Amino acid sequence: MSAVPATEPASGYLSRLTAFVWLSLAQIVHAPSHSRRAKAGRHWARRSLALGAITAMVIIALMYELDAFEIGLMPPRGTAWLWPVRILTDFGKSNYVLWTLFAILIVLALLAPRLRGMSRSLLISFGTRIQYIFLAVMVSVLAGEIIKGFVGRGRPFVGGVANPFNFSHFAWSEAYASFPSGHATTSFALAFAVSSVWPRLRVAMLAYALVICATRLVLLAHHPSDVVAGALTGVIGAMAVRYWFAARHLAFTIRSDGTIDPLPGPAPSHLKRVAREAFAP
Repeated sequence: MSAVPATEPASGYLSRLTAFVWLSLAQIVHAPSHSRRAKAGRHWARRSLALGAITAMVIIALMYELDAFEIGLMPPRGTAWLWPVRILTDFGKSNYVLWTLFAILIVLALLAPRLRGMSRSLLISFGTRIQYIFLAVMVSVLAGEIIKGFVGRGRPFVGGVANPFNFSHFAWSEAYASFPSGHATTSFALAFAVSSVWPRLRVAMLAYALVICATRLVLLAHHPSDVVAGALTGVIGAMAVRYWFAARHLAFTIRSDGTIDPLPGPAPSHLKRVAREAFAP
């Protein structure tokens, strides 16, 4: 498959770019068409309710039994030797993750009009998966921010003591934005989304999410129950977006029992070939 000649008029490229972006957005908002979407919806609802109920009990137990004790064990804020932890924790910052994914989507959109046939199809397939990951993180983060504002839980030592029951509901302030942890929400949404698309990365992505959560505790940014709540928010948010995509035959398929599996995607070797073709003069 050959790339579009570099001498092509800019108007032709722009028209195809516009059409590609429009179709990319349209595919995720069109009416669901999968015949098993209702069964998948019930399966997702049951799993979400069960996971939510179990995690809620864990969160309550942590608030009463562990939160105050754990933050009392952490080094004081501003401790000099924690600088590597401060760098590491930024890898779970929602702004960094979302802007990185958005930049990848922009690059893919700019490259797609230069390709034809199978190469273009492979790029679109990869782009659909990045769309899913981006939306899984974004939806989870937005949900987490709304919960933060309503709950209004104080961060560790806000008010001068290690009080896990320091609440100022509807405060909408950074000091009272501890529950759920935004970094935990972002990292677990990202870990679940990437693992859903590429199951072989599951262990690596889980390790990434756990490390990010640990940094939030060490830096006294959150209580243990905050990061557990953030993990729950991220997983359920990513599960909801996965169901949305599966119901439209995008990146996922629905089995007869309602479970959702990833569709086969382009192999790394194929993507390398597409990249060489797209950047060829």
